[in-house]
Amino acid sequence: MRIALHQPDIAGNVGTILRLAACWRIPVDIILPCGFPASDRQLQRAAMDYGGQADVTRHADFVAFARAHLLGEARLVALTSSGDTRLTDARFQPHDILLMGRESAGLPPDLHARADLRVRIPMAAGFRSLNLAVATGIALGEALRQTDLFPG
Repeated sequence: MRIALHQPDIAGNVGTILRLAACWRIPVDIILPCGFPASDRQLQRAAMDYGGQADVTRHADFVAFARAHLLGEARLVALTSSGDTRLTDARFQPHDILLMGRESAGLPPDLHARADLRVRIPMAAGFRSLNLAVATGIALGEALRQTDLFPG
């Protein structure tokens, strides 16, 4: 299981996700460019005291990310407010890559279409979306629960 962040805009969200990923031993891929400087030092600062323990790989673009990770059993699972599968109905697999779009624009149409599964987190009527880090935590928690991949 992996988390992939496509061109994230907000360093604080990335830091929160890196902290979560470190605690659950989940690798994170950051697909550039970011809406903020994304050096190792800045990512570690955003993740506070857990930054050095996060397994983070930066990729120049989606093509480089796909070359590195979309092979074998890997499935691309897009978390999107327009997903056709509710989180509670999704069936996760151990090699899934949870793909999150940018906070300001979501995923571009070509990546949305490329996903093997498009998942949405149910919300009350009238709300557009959750915070990126919150949505990542909810979806990752469910994926780890289903696949029995929680550490410890």
